Amino acid sequence: MEIGLKLLGIIIIAIGIVCVYDARRITNKFFSTSDTNTATRNLKIVGFIIAVIGSILVIV
Repeated sequence: MEIGLKLLGIIIIAIGIVCVYDARRITNKFFSTSDTNTATRNLKIVGFIIAVIGSILVIV
């Protein structure tokens, strides 16, 4: 069970890092050009929060 939580945490961290790193590319694909800056900022914030949640799972 503990190994499963650590593995899940590492996967969640990876998803969060990809959200932060590729935020501009992801928002260009799904949003219009006027919403790109706001959506990029929001996606980076969400990606950071997801990475923090994943790291909590790894630590616990």
